[in-house]
Amino acid sequence: MKPVIAIVGRPNVGKSTLFNRLARRRKAIVEDQPGVTRDRNYAEVDLEGRSVLLIDTGGFEPEAKERISQQVREQVEMALEEADGILFLMDGREGLNPLDIEIAQYLRKIAKPVFYVVNKIDGERLEDQVPDFYRLGVAPIYSISAAHGRGVSDLIADVMKGLPSIPDPAEGDSTEAIRVALVGRPNVGKSSLLNRLIGRPRMIVDDAPGTTRDAIDTFFSYEGKNYIFIDTAGIRRKTKVSARLEKYTMIQALKSIERCQVAIIVLDGFQGLTEQDVRIAEFAEERGRCMLFAVNKWDLVQKDGQTSQRYVQRIHEEAKTLSYVPILFISARTGQRVKKIFPAIQQVIAETHKRVATAELNEWLQAILSRRPPPHYQNRAVKIYYATQVSVGPPTFVFFTNQPQGVDPAYQRYLTHQLRDRWGFEGTPLRLFFRHRTPSPRP
Repeated sequence: MKPVIAIVGRPNVGKSTLFNRLARRRKAIVEDQPGVTRDRNYAEVDLEGRSVLLIDTGGFEPEAKERISQQVREQVEMALEEADGILFLMDGREGLNPLDIEIAQYLRKIAKPVFYVVNKIDGERLEDQVPDFYRLGVAPIYSISAAHGRGVSDLIADVMKGLPSIPDPAEGDSTEAIRVALVGRPNVGKSSLLNRLIGRPRMIVDDAPGTTRDAIDTFFSYEGKNYIFIDTAGIRRKTKVSARLEKYTMIQALKSIERCQVAIIVLDGFQGLTEQDVRIAEFAEERGRCMLFAVNKWDLVQKDGQTSQRYVQRIHEEAKTLSYVPILFISARTGQRVKKIFPAIQQVIAETHKRVATAELNEWLQAILSRRPPPHYQNRAVKIYYATQVSVGPPTFVFFTNQPQGVDPAYQRYLTHQLRDRWGFEGTPLRLFFRHRTPSPRP
């Protein structure tokens, strides 16, 4: 399980610039005006040889001075709810700001590592600005330039030393239990579903979103198979932050997906598939996790003979790349079709460990190439000589070609679809890699 580092601070102190430098790519929009970052940005990054989840948060924009404390508290609490370490950025050019003091006062109450960082110290001549920040009564204070990289490596070295040790989950344990994460937006019925699955009230259930505070693991055995269910933690419901709450629960899902083998993405039968659901599923796909869509509250949806078919069609239209994910229509309240989740879990686990013999794979490949060869690249024919499956969980295939860079994304998607048409791989991502190889010389 990856530790989470949140970058917080008032507007225009350089949070997104630091985020981009650590992520080694321009993922966050950077402009020289406050408030550019509206939504939280996430990136999986490698720092000091350790993988972490980095979060770029929006800046604080109080509408009036009398609301400063409230605004700051809301933003900081949201940003820190799931963080294992905090980078608190301040602006060295502008000096210590009253908002900085408000944030620092709150951070003193947080039982998590906090690193106080003065940004925009682009050279030695600006180091004279740093002592003023010691008025916060904290030490050490790090001086950096996120734009130029000055001091960043020393900061990150200390950050990684100060983070708590969070062991990655083992691929298996003595019980050989399948780890299943219940993920989704607030109030879609994740805890109710868990209670129904295990047949007892393991989780508190309430209509208010955010009832579940921590990710709680529940061991359960069903028909001779062992499972560990991970119920995704929620965020406390706070006044006037409901819009931010919806976005911020993404962190919960990401952390739970890191620990699971199968992600059950719980959807609201009334609202259908939302943008956040798609983002959660895409992250699970990137991590190579098996997936199921569980459409909850189906007992309350008015139906005719075609309702479920139309629902499936709409999901496939809205998320074409996720059409391989099985869709179950359930009701956690009544128990309708909930037990079908167990065989569905077993099925996607079997699919992700499926192997295709090399001879069979290449027979299929030659048929595919004869029907639709790859398009030319830079006026040269792209030739794929053969393929082999190199691993499972998820199934991973390597294609050997004369021009790996010439196999465009559209043709890669075509090969993926053809693999699924031939062998299924329902509910599991596929990995396709293309490597260079020259043709064998003819005798």
